[in-house]
Amino acid sequence: QVQLVESGGGLVQPGGSLRLSCAASGFAFNNHAMGWVRQAPGKGLELVSGISASGMTTSYANFVKGRFAISRDSAKDTLYLQMNSLKPEDSAVYHCAKSPGEAVVVETTDYDYWGQGTQVTVSS
Repeated sequence: QVQLVESGGGLVQPGGSLRLSCAASGFAFNNHAMGWVRQAPGKGLELVSGISASGMTTSYANFVKGRFAISRDSAKDTLYLQMNSLKPEDSAVYHCAKSPGEAVVVETTDYDYWGQGTQVTVSS
């Protein structure tokens, strides 16, 4: 079955960096677009970043452009999110998500599987 297991979250000071990882299994990783979605307490799901199956196309929410970078390693079936210049408003649970298709998705509802998430807290 499809499994998505996130890691790399934690507590970091404003301006700091974290690198999230998502280990994927149970499906052909190279054939599916992937992405990161976050949810802060009391807020809805936010699409953070997506990457196509080939890795050639990426997308970012305006609020992370220039600070976050998504990537994927096909040899390791792993998705990454490098987060730099973190702000307190970036605090949330970050979920890795799988798309049923190859193209980058534009809506959170376009993903068909989600991981349990990893907590990111940005605070001094």
